[in-house]
Amino acid sequence: MKLQGPLADRSAWDADERCSISRAMGIVGTRSAMLLLREAYYGTTRFDDFAHRVGITDAVASARLKELVEAGLLAKSPYREPGQRTRYEYVLTDMGRDLLPAVVALMQWGDKYLQRDGAPLQVVDDATGAPVSVRVRTDAGDDVDLDDLRLRVNAVPAPTAPDAPTG
Repeated sequence: MKLQGPLADRSAWDADERCSISRAMGIVGTRSAMLLLREAYYGTTRFDDFAHRVGITDAVASARLKELVEAGLLAKSPYREPGQRTRYEYVLTDMGRDLLPAVVALMQWGDKYLQRDGAPLQVVDDATGAPVSVRVRTDAGDDVDLDDLRLRVNAVPAPTAPDAPTG
């Protein structure tokens, strides 16, 4: 990857300042958070099922689910079984659904480099059965290799000051 403009001198800028990767890892950077999200993608919604399927204690499940809700990836929705108290299930938000390509990319990487006997699961299109993959592509759909990427500073508009009071 080529670094453009002020990024070319890597010693002149802080890689963690406003880094989107760092911010994302602050939310989903634990094994338990990623596996809870995996379960949400698989359709799990109930607390006990999350804790059991991920193989973590109730305390860890509670803390991670709370973090994922606070970050906006999951939302709590009340439900009540007949004769029982109100409980909450956890459902993916749009923000949580938008993380799916990153999770599928991690799965593909694990399938390629960490599975001796090939991928244990395959993600396919429900309608056609065609395998699904995640790739780095241009908006036009062309695959792009690491050596053909360039990183540049995004022109972010400066915040505007509120209008001054008139009098």
